Amino acid sequence: MALTEKHESTSHAEQLYQAQLRRDRIFRANVGVSWAVLFLILIFLFSGQKFELGDFTFKTISLNTSFIVKNLWFIAQGLGQTLLISSLSILFAMTLALFAALGRLSAFPPFYAVSTFYVSLIRGTPLYLQIFFFFLALPQLGIVLSGLVSGVLALGLNYGAYMSETFRAGLSSVGKGQREAAMALGMTPGQTMRRVVLPQALRFAIPPMGNDFISMTKDSALVSATGFVHELMWRAVKVGRAQFNNLEALIIAAIFYWMMTLILTYIQGKIETHLAKGDR
Repeated sequence: MALTEKHESTSHAEQLYQAQLRRDRIFRANVGVSWAVLFLILIFLFSGQKFELGDFTFKTISLNTSFIVKNLWFIAQGLGQTLLISSLSILFAMTLALFAALGRLSAFPPFYAVSTFYVSLIRGTPLYLQIFFFFLALPQLGIVLSGLVSGVLALGLNYGAYMSETFRAGLSSVGKGQREAAMALGMTPGQTMRRVVLPQALRFAIPPMGNDFISMTKDSALVSATGFVHELMWRAVKVGRAQFNNLEALIIAAIFYWMMTLILTYIQGKIETHLAKGDR
């Protein structure tokens, strides 16, 4: 009797699980269909069609397809610079965020003061201003930086200040008991940080860092304002202004940014799924 009841309970749980999977599949399918419909509507709005219903005339946006075909590759060549800026900036930002987070958790007043001052100063000024500060203001002091270096420094400093809170929360999430256990095993404070605290803190911080990297990829467009970094936005603006087809050029750039965002979001989702396995 007990075995029969246990089997029935297991069977019922399996049925519930399969029903939930079916609901999830149906939901994802409906979302996919909705995306497809919205995408088709977007294409229709830029199809250049004209409709007349009595006295009412409706005309969709007409694009210069020959310009798009001719200049697609020229704009696409900026993808490498965009990803280079984003990658270097996120590495710099992660390093700064870690040190800033350690400083904010420090009981040593100068370390705490430097960390909080850095975060306050960077958060209190626009990223656009910071880029031009490195590119235009520092030459007055005899420090001349290229547009690429200026952009990487500004993006790294800016995102490092915001990411420091994520790192601080990750470091704080590691229980005091684990630190004490590591010390009891004879680990030095440095070993405890490297082997116990940081691995767990990074696991907590990686998903938000993925969001920051996606945002940074889009914000890298601000570096084009220096005029010396030939990334995606710079190329789109240059060719659009030169041939008076700004709409088409900016749409091409927007599509590239959108595709990069979709790819990076997919990769982030895979990473989060992998990290979540440890919670099961």
